Amino acid sequence: MITLNHFVTLYKPCDAAATWAMNILEQHGFQSFRTFDLQATRTGYADCPCPHHGTKQCNCQLVVVLVYQGSQPPATLLLHGSDEISWFYLVNTPRQPISQSLEKIITEVLSASVNTIPQHPLLD
Repeated sequence: MITLNHFVTLYKPCDAAATWAMNILEQHGFQSFRTFDLQATRTGYADCPCPHHGTKQCNCQLVVVLVYQGSQPPATLLLHGSDEISWFYLVNTPRQPISQSLEKIITEVLSASVNTIPQHPLLD
């Protein structure tokens, strides 16, 4: 069973949100690597309607970032975005568990940082 722990919503496109998160994490001593990008994988598929929003072209985005700290196994940060909004999740599975301490640090760092930027599209 996959457990996704939602902890941040950011009113920015998913690609910008992923870059922002990786920069913040690196400023706090983490290493991060973007390992999956949904829009990049569907390059070349011109006709791709969105099953969630019913639009002719799907603008949903899914980005996976592995986050490393020291010698610990990586944490998997999942960003899902649509319509200029991005949702952040940490994955916790039996095959890829995240330590409570690493989960706490990542969520605190990103949550605190998101609170320092405007969070409504009209304020950007």
